[in-house]
Amino acid sequence: MPAVVLIGAQWGDEGKGKATDLLGGRVPYVVRYQGGNNAGHTVITPDGERYALHLIPSGILTPGCTPVIGNGVVVDPQVLIGELAGLEERGVDTSRLVISADAHLIMPHHRALDRVTERFLGKRKIGTTGRGIGPAYGDKVARTGIRVADLLDLSILRQKLEGTLVEKNQVLVKVYNRRAIDVDEVVEEYAGYAEQLRDRIADTRLLLAGALDAGEWVLLEGSQGTLLDVDHGTYPFVTSSNPTAGGASTGSGIGPTRISRVVGILKAYTTRVGSGPFPTELFDANGEYLRKQGGEVGVTTGRDRRCGWFDAVVARYASRVNGITDYFLTKLDVLSGLETVPVCVAYDVDGVRHDEMPMTQTGFHHARPVYEELPGWSEDIRHCRTFDQLPANAQAYVRRVEELSGARVSVIGVGPGRDENVVVHDLLD
Repeated sequence: MPAVVLIGAQWGDEGKGKATDLLGGRVPYVVRYQGGNNAGHTVITPDGERYALHLIPSGILTPGCTPVIGNGVVVDPQVLIGELAGLEERGVDTSRLVISADAHLIMPHHRALDRVTERFLGKRKIGTTGRGIGPAYGDKVARTGIRVADLLDLSILRQKLEGTLVEKNQVLVKVYNRRAIDVDEVVEEYAGYAEQLRDRIADTRLLLAGALDAGEWVLLEGSQGTLLDVDHGTYPFVTSSNPTAGGASTGSGIGPTRISRVVGILKAYTTRVGSGPFPTELFDANGEYLRKQGGEVGVTTGRDRRCGWFDAVVARYASRVNGITDYFLTKLDVLSGLETVPVCVAYDVDGVRHDEMPMTQTGFHHARPVYEELPGWSEDIRHCRTFDQLPANAQAYVRRVEELSGARVSVIGVGPGRDENVVVHDLLD
């Protein structure tokens, strides 16, 4: 069987957990391939239980599924152990979770530097979560990082930590007037994590290759979204990794020729957390309506999400850079009750129409949405389970979104519940 990539097609928070959960019962392996505990998604189980997951793939909630934290993830072991404990307290079996030996660890100096540098940026801050994600990826690229495998050899961990803290402590103490980090304290702390995690550490590349060779589906789950990709997003207001579909190969060790389907998750409107440009952002009653009706509060950050109308320019861009084959359109129910629903079909950049993303950062900052008004609908659609059951105007909205985005809409979310979906095309067919 092939691998399937699930990727956010906007700025994240599109509802990937719901999509992963829809497929989870049919997919024996769910892999998180990038990011860290700076992301999160909410999954609601059939009995109404709500789970907020941050590091652990949503497959953890499906009996018999093997959740995999891939090599492209940066892992805060304290957060991971806490998340596992929270799930186990609620009766969730976590025994099948495995962690790539080559995933990088978030260390205390990463968190310290993340918080202090963001604070010193002032008005130029990026809006990070302060959890050490960026500095951990920076050390990875600089080849000074500490990996999960180093938990299995504390002498190597100490050696690497001593080397990197020669520089990091100088920066913390002499530049930012913060306390130096003690090597012995960190090694003792991480030795405790090693005892709790050692049995989960594995060669996940080999594990996943064996699964594919055996004819089993593998679902590759990205965090954040396309426009937060460090290469393809609205730089510098991005994350420090590659959530786009190309990152699924590097972050999991699965070759690109084994990926046959890329499912993009689109919210029926648009949201964003943190700083950065957002052409369709609303500052009026409509924005507040979307925020309240959609429950738009970040799972990880607890911050209110910025809200705006659907942006087809962003969707077309996501289709192109990810090679999206299918879309899962979420939260269509939030738009019920609106008289008209605007859709951004292009940008006006200093008097020039752009049907595609502007090439420069300045161009995107200057972009103003060109709207097309679509008729709304008043009916409650949460009971709909087939496309024909949707109100005519809701059907027209979906078809227009599909046409503008450049890929078929295969599933439509009509409510927060696990079964509140309209399946137009089977994502695993």
